[in-house]
Order: sequence, then structure tokens, then C-alpha cells
Amino acid sequence: MRVLFIGFGNVGRTVARILSRERSRFPGLEVLDGLVTAGIVTRRGGAMVSSEGIDLDLVLKDMETLGCFNEKEGSFCRITAEEAASTLDYDVLVELSTLSIENRGEPAATHIRTALKRGRHAVSANKGPVAFAYRELSELARNAGREFLFETTVMDGAPVFNLSRSCLGGCVINAVDGILNSTTNFILGRMEEGAGFEKAVREAQETGVAEADPGHDVDGWDAAAKVAALANVLLEGEITPLEVERKGIRNIGIDRIRKAACSGRRLKLICRAWRDQGGVHGKVGVEEVPMDHPFALVKGGGAVLRFHTDLMGPVLVTQEKPDLYDTAYGVLGDLVRISGAFRS
Repeated sequence: MRVLFIGFGNVGRTVARILSRERSRFPGLEVLDGLVTAGIVTRRGGAMVSSEGIDLDLVLKDMETLGCFNEKEGSFCRITAEEAASTLDYDVLVELSTLSIENRGEPAATHIRTALKRGRHAVSANKGPVAFAYRELSELARNAGREFLFETTVMDGAPVFNLSRSCLGGCVINAVDGILNSTTNFILGRMEEGAGFEKAVREAQETGVAEADPGHDVDGWDAAAKVAALANVLLEGEITPLEVERKGIRNIGIDRIRKAACSGRRLKLICRAWRDQGGVHGKVGVEEVPMDHPFALVKGGGAVLRFHTDLMGPVLVTQEKPDLYDTAYGVLGDLVRISGAFRS
């Protein structure tokens, strides 16, 4: 199974580390031992391409010592992601670039579109293609007889889409709600403990929970993209993050948090998607949650998602202290699923 990676940030490097120098720690990944990395393409740092397969351990060493790919390596070249997706020989495209709300999920959606049109499988850790172009991309995959998988886009590696696909057969999902943005959950938690907003943001950045620019998180865009993805995949909607009612935490003050606490409640940024006679809808906003509610128990960078169905429910999936290995597992789990086609 030949894989092309587009993007090689923290998630990509963790995937590479698991598949190479840490492989012996994870015996369950034996099915991926035949995986060949045909290419790794970055936005600014060039690419590594090899028909014989790239040495992931060597690439990681270069990243650790040089901070970039080694241009003296024979596999180094200058090729764009779109050129790679269009021309290289691979079986699975793994899209690991960053979310772009402004560009409506592009160029990641185009990378996946190109791969599927070429009859390749696609795995995405980028929620943009699912949030903005799920219907088109899923139809392309179905028509090509290929997989378009994206488990890690909502709750890292926790089973969200896999749960619906494999364990809720016969159920109709009518709504989902939960806490899906770790950065805002961390910030609200620290503010409840007395930290100001700016200090809480800095601490989130220092611990690696928040990006250098936390705007997508604190303004609710990351959560809105996840809501759109859930609505489109689980509720058969066709909405984008731009259509999700959205209000982030930027204007939340300690006084409001203290007032909620005095009434036995805790502030959480709640994500919701539901369907009714008017269609499928999404909402992101701060809500007061009773202290004994399961959502109130989610601390730090944790997450929770609740499924409301016609037969089962509510069904909850929770996640405690997720890190990059959880996110990497979402990608690896999708590759394991696809690898079944190569073993049969």
C-alpha cells in the first residue's frame, strides 16, 4: 500500500514516528508493515518523493536536526501538493494540511478530489473537506469504489464516524451534541479557577493545547467546522461552517463564570447539530451546564459527543487528555481499514 502524505506537521511526524522508530510499541499495527511512503509534500519546505519508499526515520532525524527536509537527499524535490496528487504513483492520499475556513476547505478538498478521480483512496485529518465538500467527495469515492475516511477530524482517534457506521446500524441519528474544542474547554476551565482570559490563552499555548494563533478556536470556527462535518455525515445534511450559528468565548468574562458557579453551573462551549422538518441545523455557543451533567465533567483538553437516535440513546463517547497519539491513531485507524482491500 503506497501512501502519499500532504502536510508533515505535528500529526504527520507523529504518524511517521509510530510507523518507524516506535513501531515495536504497537503490535496491533502489524497490518501496516507493508506500507510504503511514496511521498511527503509540505507547503513551504519542499517534498520527499521516492518510488522505492522514503525512510521515515531518516526524515524525522533531518527534521529534528535541521528543522526541515535535507535538500541534499536524493529524494528531495520541489513539487506542489496538487502536482503530487495528480502525478505520483500512490494508493492512498493522506491529507494533513491545516484547516482553511477562509478558502472553504481548499486546497485540501482539491487534493482529495484529485486523488479520488484518479481512483485512489483518501484519508483526511483536515476537517475542511468534510465540512465544505462532503457530499461531492463521498459520491466521488462511491463511484470510484474507493474509501474517503476522516475519523480524526472531530475527536482525534475516538470512534465517532466508525461508531455510527459499525455499531448503530438500524438507528437513525437525529441529533448530536457535545464539547469538541479542547482549547476553549481548557481556557474556560482555567478561568473558572481564577485565571484571566489572556493568561488562560497563554497557558493553553504553553501546554500545546492551543495554536500560536488561537483565533479559530476562541471564535468558534474550529467547532463550527466539526459541527458541519457531523451534520453532513451523520444527519445527511449539506451545510458548511458558515451556516452554523456560532458564538465563541472571546467575550466571556470571569464574572459570568463566577455567577454560573454560584448557581451550581459550569460554562462550556457546546456544539450541536440536529434535524427537524425545516432541515439540518448547527450551532456553537457557550451554555451553562449543571455540575452533575456529563458535559460538566469534561476537563482540560477532553471532549465528549452524545448521539441522540430513534432507537438507542443517548450514547456518549468521551475522551480524556487526548494528545498527538490520539490524533495520529485516527489516521492510522483509517489506513488499517483501507489496508484490508490490499490483504484480500
